[in-house]
Amino acid sequence: MSMKAKKAKEISGKAAAAPLLAWYDKHARVLPWRARKGERADPYAVWLSEIMLQQTTVATVGPYFTGFLKRWPNVEALAAAPQEEVMKAWAGLGYYSRARNLHACAKEVSSEYGGKFPDTVEGLESLPGIGPYTAAAIAAIAFGRAATVVDGNVERVVARLFEIETPLPAAKPDIREKARTLTPEQRAGDFAQAMMDLGATICTPRSPACNRCPINDLCDARAAGTQNLLPARAPKKARPTRRGACFWLVREGHVWLRRRPDKGLLGGMLEVPGTPWDESDRHRTVIELSHDENGGRRGVAGEVLDHAPMEAEWRLVPGLVEHTFTHFHLELEVFTATTRKKIVPGREGMWVPLEEVAGEALPTVMRKVAAHAMPDAGPLFVKR
Repeated sequence: MSMKAKKAKEISGKAAAAPLLAWYDKHARVLPWRARKGERADPYAVWLSEIMLQQTTVATVGPYFTGFLKRWPNVEALAAAPQEEVMKAWAGLGYYSRARNLHACAKEVSSEYGGKFPDTVEGLESLPGIGPYTAAAIAAIAFGRAATVVDGNVERVVARLFEIETPLPAAKPDIREKARTLTPEQRAGDFAQAMMDLGATICTPRSPACNRCPINDLCDARAAGTQNLLPARAPKKARPTRRGACFWLVREGHVWLRRRPDKGLLGGMLEVPGTPWDESDRHRTVIELSHDENGGRRGVAGEVLDHAPMEAEWRLVPGLVEHTFTHFHLELEVFTATTRKKIVPGREGMWVPLEEVAGEALPTVMRKVAAHAMPDAGPLFVKR
């Protein structure tokens, strides 16, 4: 760095690195993917954890990370694994494009880089599934590069430290620039993790523990008394509600499942077959109940049963399965039926033993559907 650049950094930044690193040396969180003090970070473990931690909490990631590392201890082992097995192991973590990109990245690192991750931000960004944030995190933590790492925790710390009042997400460029002025040339990886830990344990979203913060004397928001108001956020748009139905078809201890297309929402995952999901009511049941000769209740399900895997006596399970995705809320009706037929005409899918469903690559919403599906419940609907 030139003398002019160093001077500019000193003027625009805050001397946060030394006190924050001293605090981190004493109070760093113990996480399964972190190198212990004096040990060198494993790039594979850093990469795996950073991909898993995207949009997911540390508490959720821990068991998944440990399971992946035990099953596939290095990038070559993960590259050699069938994609289906990787998707099964990922099930429940959500954002399933990450799992597909994880596998693709492992294959590329194994075949093109001899199992060694590139050690620069630019090289890492060229790999599948690695964007600017993840590349910076791996470069800093695994390779000691002076890269600026900005996740949600860091955004909050920096917004308060510099009292940035512009609401998120518009404030992101300013936050990133201010964060760059803080990043030290040495121990950049430890500094990045220290900032994350500070945001996770002290500079929390509500009621930050400013009296315990190692850099509270540098914080503009604390000086102004605005720390509880920052970072400001633009009003969230209301999530639309989409609706649909699923069909739980059972045959001799097996259930009929199908695989979603590789691209798109929940790509490559198994699912209980069903209708499209949309914001209209056209894929919801229009119930016209009547009593049959045996005292049971029969109804007409409109066009919903046009999407059923086969003609059968379908029962509507009372209640709805609800699940919230990033951009919409979903409500699903669930129908159940049994059949003796082994062939499901004109439908792609597979019979999966019921006892093996828990181990399949089912996303969380489909696990909810499976839990909701129960025999002999609700009014009967017949697809003829």
